[in-house]
Amino acid sequence: MAITTHDTETEVQDRAILVSLVTDKIKRTGIDPELSLQELVQLAETAGVLVLDVLRQNKETPDSKWFIGKGKVEELRMAADGLGANTAIFDQELSGAQVRNLEEALDLKIIDRTQLILDIFAGRAKTREGIIQVELAQLSYLLPRLSGHGKNLSRLGGGIGTRGPGESKLETDRRHIRDRITELKRQLDEVVKTRELHRERRRKSGAVQVALVGYTNAGKSTLLKQLTDADVYIENQLFATLDPTSRVLQLPAGKEVVLTDTVGFIQNLPHDLVASFRATLEEVNEANLVLHVVDASSPMRQEQMDVVQSILQDLGAAGKPQIVLFNKSDICQPEQLQMLPSGPGYLKISAFNPEDLTRITEVIVDELAGDTLTFRIPGDRGDLSSLLYRVGEVLEQSFEENDVLYNVRLNKEDYGKWSYKLAEYVEQE
Repeated sequence: MAITTHDTETEVQDRAILVSLVTDKIKRTGIDPELSLQELVQLAETAGVLVLDVLRQNKETPDSKWFIGKGKVEELRMAADGLGANTAIFDQELSGAQVRNLEEALDLKIIDRTQLILDIFAGRAKTREGIIQVELAQLSYLLPRLSGHGKNLSRLGGGIGTRGPGESKLETDRRHIRDRITELKRQLDEVVKTRELHRERRRKSGAVQVALVGYTNAGKSTLLKQLTDADVYIENQLFATLDPTSRVLQLPAGKEVVLTDTVGFIQNLPHDLVASFRATLEEVNEANLVLHVVDASSPMRQEQMDVVQSILQDLGAAGKPQIVLFNKSDICQPEQLQMLPSGPGYLKISAFNPEDLTRITEVIVDELAGDTLTFRIPGDRGDLSSLLYRVGEVLEQSFEENDVLYNVRLNKEDYGKWSYKLAEYVEQE
């Protein structure tokens, strides 16, 4: 039985009933409510919740007072009494008033999808930057809802929804919370400046950067570990990775790139979380190449891909060169694999298949490579000869009178930086 530990005096067993309201608006989005509910179950279990039951309701629009209909509220109360539930988790975001009304009617802790995701992030944050970002997101979410979380915050034993900033902070008045938000933003600004300095150093060093992006639990961290032997935390759960991790990846012909594993995306990623983590998420903008890792075995594969592309669009990174890696092919049915797109820009892989890992490095080389050109370098210009080895892979070298001829497969990014020094030495056909 899962026990969730928090910064309170006692431990609490979160025993929850999940609630899904399917409105006309949700139907128009094209998202399968059942698959979304399955994801909510995963989120709850990731947070250490014991899921007891699931309630569903179809309704044209949400009830302004209860979110679900009054009859469904009574059904939820009876189910909670019968099963011994102490928590209800809703698959959509609730207003502060709706939380308050439901708490009073049900005498349960009321959590929505957004708060659940924030809670998971709070449990995952390890670096100073991550902790600041999560607390900022939690307080920004909480501030307009303070009046709706009275019972939730005073309930003994903590549990989901009370992780992170701590009850003593959350029960202070709005002014104190606003002051705390201001202080967190100041601290985050300092961290962002430091991160920008690191980015600038990487730019000046000419390091080629490749970013792993994808839906949560698609296998990004596993790929990073398999490709680079990185010592990273890997677990079959949502948001196992929160803080970005970068490692050097050795490519064929002795080339190196910096491979970065980023936080996983999810549908309806809380706005406050995106805002707080923007500096971290924007690491992808520094990448020369994006590897979009997809769980090929997921029934929500296309929806998850769409979510990732939408967030990349919001971050201004949708135009980056991208390779889609359909991961977990080893657990896919043959018909699933046949339905996957193929051709340039797509690979069907398993992170545990050494041959597939080799294919990934080869595709990275090909994607980063530019044209293959021949350069005629004067024999006394060793500086230019050395530069050619930095901007690409020297395929062939020969000597002609006082010159050295180099046949080079260029790296697009590197050659772009140094072409002003080398362009005049290109041999014309």
